[in-house]
Amino acid sequence: MIQNVSAQIDDTEKKLQMELDVTDEQKIILFSGFAIAVIGLFIYLARDIILRKKTTYDDKEFDSKNDKTYEKYHSDWSDDYEEIGTRKNSKEDKEFRRLLQDPSLPDYYKILDVSHNATLEEIKKQYRIMAKKIHPDKNKEEKSDEAMVQINKAYEILSNEELRKKYDIHLNKD
Repeated sequence: MIQNVSAQIDDTEKKLQMELDVTDEQKIILFSGFAIAVIGLFIYLARDIILRKKTTYDDKEFDSKNDKTYEKYHSDWSDDYEEIGTRKNSKEDKEFRRLLQDPSLPDYYKILDVSHNATLEEIKKQYRIMAKKIHPDKNKEEKSDEAMVQINKAYEILSNEELRKKYDIHLNKD
């Protein structure tokens, strides 16, 4: 019985001591499989950069690219949704209430050159027309930055129905 157990141990040791023989073809297959996996991982991680749509702004050389003011003047005009979890007492609301108390509050209808009963589509259309004319990349005047900020503020208030109602109430008090 002792001899049988020792013979079985010798057989398992021989099996464990066998070397792994890998041919050159198998090495090439393993390496190419690893290379494909690494390339696939790289493409997966870079998919946002690879698939990003180029705009006309990306193709041209504008001054605002150099001083990083692109984000200041460009917004996603298709953002018509409200973020979840926003409170009515936000920073924008506090700033708007502060602006309403200012006696020198500008007439945003005159800034955008629209009537008081203009629809949201008319306001958006007029905003885009004025933004194209006054944008600092197209208009090299010194005051174009300030004018663009005023146009953005006017559009921000008049395109938001709630803020527009508050603004109209304040405008009619005077």
